[in-house]
Amino acid sequence: MNDHILKDAIHDTCIRAVTGISPDVRELLSQALVRETSPTAQSMLRSMLDDLDIAKKEDKAVCQSPGYPTAWISFGDGNFPGVACEAVKEALSDATKKGYLRPSMVDPLTRYNPGNNTGKGVPNIEYKYVPGQQYVDFIISFKGCGAELGNAMKIFTTATLKIDQELEGLKRFVLETVINAGGKPCPPFGIGIGIGGQMDVAAKLSREAISTRDWRDENPDSKLASLEKELRDSINSLGIGAAGTGGDTVCLAVKIGTAATHTAIAPVAINFHCWVARRAGIRIYDDGRIETIL
Repeated sequence: MNDHILKDAIHDTCIRAVTGISPDVRELLSQALVRETSPTAQSMLRSMLDDLDIAKKEDKAVCQSPGYPTAWISFGDGNFPGVACEAVKEALSDATKKGYLRPSMVDPLTRYNPGNNTGKGVPNIEYKYVPGQQYVDFIISFKGCGAELGNAMKIFTTATLKIDQELEGLKRFVLETVINAGGKPCPPFGIGIGIGGQMDVAAKLSREAISTRDWRDENPDSKLASLEKELRDSINSLGIGAAGTGGDTVCLAVKIGTAATHTAIAPVAINFHCWVARRAGIRIYDDGRIETIL
């Protein structure tokens, strides 16, 4: 695979991601506006949709927050995208220089800001090898960090998860987390829930679930699909509403990812994603063809 083609494609995808939101989330926002009965929430949702139109027309960032960049890259035999990390760093720096991103990545302790939205561990890139795959999939997500303030993590046991009581322990934890977050995660939001592994695995699962899946899709696991819908509807019944002003929709989607865990534990991570779903994806074939996948 030609390195120049790969770098140019990654650069263009990063810029596309920060100047709009993915079509699935925009569709859910529009549907929420149609259903909404609160005049205040209707006004908030209209403003969000208007913001998207203005950003596209003016070629501007859709949100003042640059978000935190994470990329998921899958590759096959002989096509490991070695220049991907460098390409994303260059794209972040260029997007910052052109005003698409506010420089906000800093050292966690000294708070030193290099001014280009890169630094140790940034961008975060998750690689996955798929035997026989004759293309590279690249998905990048710029997840707003105000929403991070509502995130929560808990190491359950079988007893506290209450498996024998239709997962009442898990459901209560999710609803309490949403109530405590209130309007901080910029609702209407999506929620990713990671269940299993250890603490680090559950956290990664929660981010991947809400940042890479179509928010309109249905989980292929029927039990998880049912749980996702039940949690979404329960959260919406809380009446928190758009921007936390009250209303019919505060949660657009719940997405759950799972992994096997030890018999003594059941880690659960809850990850809020604001309505500004800045993410984009491409598939780059070994012969140089490129198609949009997100």
